[in-house]
Amino acid sequence: MNIVNSYKDLLVWQQAIDLTVNIYALTSNFPKSELFGLASQIQRAAISVPSNIAEGHARDSTKEYLRFISIALGSLAEVETQLVIANKLQFLNDEMMK
Repeated sequence: MNIVNSYKDLLVWQQAIDLTVNIYALTSNFPKSELFGLASQIQRAAISVPSNIAEGHARDSTKEYLRFISIALGSLAEVETQLVIANKLQFLNDEMMK
């Protein structure tokens, strides 16, 4: 069994970091007109996922930790929704969505 000393030890945090890096790669191909629009919104929502996991882990109570995990899940749903919109606007193709 792995010991968790830090949020950095959490697999979910590590995967959220990877998601954020991938989001930045995907949005780098968006039209320049979306630099401060949908691309920025997706990036901010993606950044929110690992950030909230980390912040929640640093809190003093399980109740607070769970609240921040809930916020991270909300941000993840936001990212998913925005990616669907980007796909429908043809900024992303179906292959990129996998």
